[in-house]
Amino acid sequence: MRVTLVARRGPNAPLRKIVSILDTLAVEYHLIHEVHPTPLSDTDLMVVVGGDKDILRTLHRLEQKQVPLLGVNEADGGGFLSEVNLSNFSEVFPRIVQGDYRVEEARRLQVVADGRPQAAALNEIAIFPARSATLFEYALNVDEEVVWRDYSDGIIISTATGSTAYAMSAGGPMILHDAPVFAAVSVNSMDITRRPLIIPASSKIRIEEITSPSKCEAIIDGTLRTSVLDSVEVSQHPQPARFVRLLETPKAMNKIAKKLRLAEELLRMPASAKLILKTLEYEGPLSHKDLMRKTMLPERTARLALNLLVEKRLVKRQPLLRDARQRVYQVA
Repeated sequence: MRVTLVARRGPNAPLRKIVSILDTLAVEYHLIHEVHPTPLSDTDLMVVVGGDKDILRTLHRLEQKQVPLLGVNEADGGGFLSEVNLSNFSEVFPRIVQGDYRVEEARRLQVVADGRPQAAALNEIAIFPARSATLFEYALNVDEEVVWRDYSDGIIISTATGSTAYAMSAGGPMILHDAPVFAAVSVNSMDITRRPLIIPASSKIRIEEITSPSKCEAIIDGTLRTSVLDSVEVSQHPQPARFVRLLETPKAMNKIAKKLRLAEELLRMPASAKLILKTLEYEGPLSHKDLMRKTMLPERTARLALNLLVEKRLVKRQPLLRDARQRVYQVA
């Protein structure tokens, strides 16, 4: 098995541990810090060390080349996309070398903004005014037919993978992993009849006639942003993302049940706790200082929200592997 190992630059104790395990197993590997499709032509498996954000960044840069990907989370508890943790990598990877795994494919979105091709979206493409508290007007066109004209805060086109992420928090439906559909979710529409719309994955979606007092942006998977003047075209990407899954990995219905329990907990929580949880979902493990900087919450508000999330076992507080003197927070 030929492995491409993807890890961030700099001091990296988790990477050293993984390299040691690969050496012990006599696995042929190639370490890279920046992903490009060219060196992956002879790769059987890609191992990404980090959180969900690192996995998304890797997928965005792979373009057409989609080798099976194994996410290794640096801390216990894992992310939504990673399959194993650093603590159990030594137990799990020998099984993968022996072929004791399955490959799960996830539909992605092909996005073209004002005629400019963008990176493929695994979770969603969201279109919003760049300035907060600003409405924008648009027309939703599916297969050359205008379905609705809307005046809202934004619109989200979600895959099945992303249906339990940002789209769900905006009132969208949960979609089973294998369902060949996408969802269009209007965010805070002025028209109460604008309910989430299920669209066949084979359809061509176009968000057009975009108008707003502020400039608008297309946001891919919550990380990549590009300005939009007139229209965004969305369709199913020809290459799905491919993830390595252990044979005992919970099926989709179990994952959805867990999401429902999480949603019930969140309904009873203050907005500050929801913001912190969403930030950790997208960014991965963060220190208290980094959370304060990214959420811009007051010190006392952030501290109370974090204590509540830890108490409810939705967030874990633990030492940073690179520096045991520091503590980080991550989704449990």
